[in-house]
Amino acid sequence: MIICGIDPGTAITGFGFIRKEKRSLECLDYGVIRTDKKDSAEERLNILYNQITKLLTKHKPELLVIEKLFFFKNLKTAMPVSEARGVILLAAAKKKIKVEEITPLQVKMGICGYGRADKKQVQKMVKEILKLDDIPKPDDAADALGAAVCWSRMIRC
Repeated sequence: MIICGIDPGTAITGFGFIRKEKRSLECLDYGVIRTDKKDSAEERLNILYNQITKLLTKHKPELLVIEKLFFFKNLKTAMPVSEARGVILLAAAKKKIKVEEITPLQVKMGICGYGRADKKQVQKMVKEILKLDDIPKPDDAADALGAAVCWSRMIRC
């Protein structure tokens, strides 16, 4: 089973693709999609949609796991993240890919076994679990891989 993890954002969206076969996990791809703040909101969302669609077409995941926006400190950042989530969900729907949502707390618990683990702890565990040479960079890509890895541990296949 191929699982896509997504850490949504308008400026930077992290993605990570893993393959789960029985008890083994393999990292297939990870990175970020960046948009230019000089572009209009519509153009940025269009770029995000097109890039996500290309990645979904290339890797053909059976499942997309996306970080859930469950609280916000600033409405100015919450709205663009919600808009980014919307175009990502649309891309998944058009490709008929099942979507699951996961909170950052669930990722921390699933990866580290501790809900107050910091980003560095999660990133180090993602590196170890996926047997990567280095911690995935940037943070958004590591977070996306973390979401995919966490969900892979919650399903049986």
